[in-house]
Amino acid sequence: MLQTIEVEIDASGHIHPLEPVQTIPAGRALLTLLKPSVDEALQLAEAALAEDWLKPEEEEAWAHLQPAK
Repeated sequence: MLQTIEVEIDASGHIHPLEPVQTIPAGRALLTLLKPSVDEALQLAEAALAEDWLKPEEEEAWAHLQPAK
């Protein structure tokens, strides 16, 4: 019998089922990698982009769009 379970894979490559499972029997399995959700991709990109966003020259370039202080 085929059984499908949803898992997450951490940065170390360890597999974590999202729902409780009895025991995963020894044997063979197929693993299908899914594309990250849009939200996850945005979160990963935000840290890299923040370096540029927070530069003083960026603040100056976009100052005309900010409300008057």
